[in-house]
Amino acid sequence: MNGPADSNDDRGGRMHPAIQEITDRLAERSRASRAAYLARLDAEAEAARERGPARGHLGCANLAHGFAAAGRDKPDLMANVKPGVAIVSSYNDMLSAHQPYETYPPILKAAVRAAGGVAQFAGGVPAMCDGITQGRAGMELSLYSREVIAMATAIALSHDMFDSGLMLGVCDKIVPGLLIGALHFGHLPAVFVPAGPMTSGLPNKVKARTRQLFAEGKVGREELLDAESRSYHSPGTCTFYGTANSNQVMIEVMGLHLPGTTFVNPRTELREALTKAAGRRAVEITVHGGEYTPVGRVVDEKAIVNACVALLATGGSTNHTMHLVAIAAAAGIELLWDDLAALSKVVPLLTRMYPNGQADVNHFQAAGGMQVLIGDLLDAGLLHADVLTVAGHGLDHYRSAPVLKDGELLWEERTEGSTDPDVLRPVSEAFSPDGGIHMLDGNLGRAVSKVSAVKPEHLVVEAPAKVFDDQLELLRAFEAGELDGQDFVAVIRYQGPSANGMPELHKLTPPLAVLLDRGQRVAIVTDGRMSGASGKVPAAIHLSPEAAQGGPIALVRDGDPIRLDSTAGTLELLVPAEELAARTPQGAPLTDAQWVGTGRELFAAFRRTAGPAERGAGIFALNGHAESLRAGA
Repeated sequence: MNGPADSNDDRGGRMHPAIQEITDRLAERSRASRAAYLARLDAEAEAARERGPARGHLGCANLAHGFAAAGRDKPDLMANVKPGVAIVSSYNDMLSAHQPYETYPPILKAAVRAAGGVAQFAGGVPAMCDGITQGRAGMELSLYSREVIAMATAIALSHDMFDSGLMLGVCDKIVPGLLIGALHFGHLPAVFVPAGPMTSGLPNKVKARTRQLFAEGKVGREELLDAESRSYHSPGTCTFYGTANSNQVMIEVMGLHLPGTTFVNPRTELREALTKAAGRRAVEITVHGGEYTPVGRVVDEKAIVNACVALLATGGSTNHTMHLVAIAAAAGIELLWDDLAALSKVVPLLTRMYPNGQADVNHFQAAGGMQVLIGDLLDAGLLHADVLTVAGHGLDHYRSAPVLKDGELLWEERTEGSTDPDVLRPVSEAFSPDGGIHMLDGNLGRAVSKVSAVKPEHLVVEAPAKVFDDQLELLRAFEAGELDGQDFVAVIRYQGPSANGMPELHKLTPPLAVLLDRGQRVAIVTDGRMSGASGKVPAAIHLSPEAAQGGPIALVRDGDPIRLDSTAGTLELLVPAEELAARTPQGAPLTDAQWVGTGRELFAAFRRTAGPAERGAGIFALNGHAESLRAGA
């Protein structure tokens, strides 16, 4: 690889003692499960070294099925000399973020071929859009889709034809699902290939204002649709800093992208050059090359902590408080919300991107982007430099940015800092001394609060509860004027993983923001999600245990005083303990017979097996845990 793989220095500053302590604690907690996971990985890697390309051990009939339609690559597949590379893609042409992937397979196949390998499109994974399904029944399948994507990835890789993988995905549940699936084939290298953000459209401030005006009835559907379509206007990821772009930041910091590839726009020469480079790299890092880089070794305890730090330093999506737990578990690592809470106390907020500011990810890229962010965090000792990445050993590779010179792709280290301190700052001039995500604890349970977009005067809210068992009930109350002129904490329950798939409740933000702007003190408490698009309304989300599992939120009554204090990290129902003890839960989740339509009935088994939000809200166990128990560890 020309550029970052040629360097092997680790120039990060002395590790912050709290970061090191949290990492050590995570490693010790995960010792048995991680050891069992790595033992399986190493055994599979050793077998791969001995047998040559993976497809070589297949029977003749099996192998013939594997290359029957391979065309010009059939002789190479039959000869079983060149390593095989799987392409797993989330392409569809409905979603802007994934539409660019339509052209990637032939580009990647040619690049792999030129590098001495042979690539095949191994399988597709679903990619649903939370932006389309917001407030609709389809949103109740969104979080479950992460598990489906992980399983679909496993199906694609299960044919034993491959020695590495190219993972094509961008948004929300897609990237976590691809990574969880890949980690269950941890001996295989995996290079993630982004598509990049669309160019900037309507300013986010204008879009948000139009949404509020629509909620107030001051503009109509035509004006709102015009604003939305000028914001989301072309192929590429949405440009606000939600879950999709938080994904990309974390994947680069974990060393699973090539350096500097995250925020390069689609359909540019540099984007295509980086896609080709990813194909080449997928060949170079197989077990049969000189730089074997299995994904299960890349994603270790240090990489997980690095991803958490990047999430906090950028005020990223609250969805990742679940996704990171699930990703870590797939690598045999037991990440807890306690770890995120501890990290948030020492990781400063370094970026301002909508909804935490007015800039978008293109402005962040122009200000210096990932290279400046990673370099500053390394110099401050807030990221582990001594890690394995798909670019080589050491996160210092990611101080370099890709450039095209006379048609050749090169990486050049960026030595200057941010060019726009309103968007990206160094640690010494941080926007806030701690991370943009806080963990809350109290007699209502544990919750997550995204504070990076909330004004300081709204970080503490104490007000009577208004209880709803469905987000539509709250919207109807707003439209009827029943919420006007009063302070309240909106409690929306039976929205957790085992109730209805834990949908995002982002449609509640515009109407509640209207009330906030009128001078009312309002907040949200819910066992559902609010996503990376969470805005200025203070919220305690992902409340665990959820109402459907007997959580205290099911005991809340209209008028009960609730105190949400994001500064102190507390969430309290201000009702005497003896009174709470005498109460019985109110409301109930929909039954399987009621939870139908839009395919929801197909996911009833997921509802029955979904874990709590603080454990990742998934259906998969900690990888390596069963093995460690059988070994008596």
